[in-house]
Amino acid sequence: MKKVFVLLILLCFIWKTNAQVESDKALHFLGGNLYGLVGAGVASQISKGNRTWTFVGSVGGSILIGLAKESIDKAQYDGWDNDDLLATVLGGASVGVTIDIFKQRKKRRRAQQFRDAIGADGLLIPELSKEGKQAYPSLYVLAISPKVLQGN
Repeated sequence: MKKVFVLLILLCFIWKTNAQVESDKALHFLGGNLYGLVGAGVASQISKGNRTWTFVGSVGGSILIGLAKESIDKAQYDGWDNDDLLATVLGGASVGVTIDIFKQRKKRRRAQQFRDAIGADGLLIPELSKEGKQAYPSLYVLAISPKVLQGN
């Protein structure tokens, strides 16, 4: 019963908050999302997956479409709205942040899978003997998993 009550109060707040945002701003935010996604995709392809340029492409794509839309509004309706432009840019920035978060999580997961596969903690440096000469490489350096050696 407590969960239902909390849910009802939360819905009331969300309903009230939604009433404060103009539908025009929500559409600008959505447009910024879509064109930010396109800009991020193009920038990611050009920069070979560089996270910074992907974010810049996302924001840049949303700025371009926002400026284009507001210049059309200025010419046709004699009205430039900076709030619309801000909503569009925030839409692109939110896509850029989301892409960055998920790419970083994917990299960490791949790195962990690699460490699990080879059975090492990421230290693949051969040990030196007491005389200062390099010892024979261990099986970790050769990337053979201890699980394979144990027959698992």
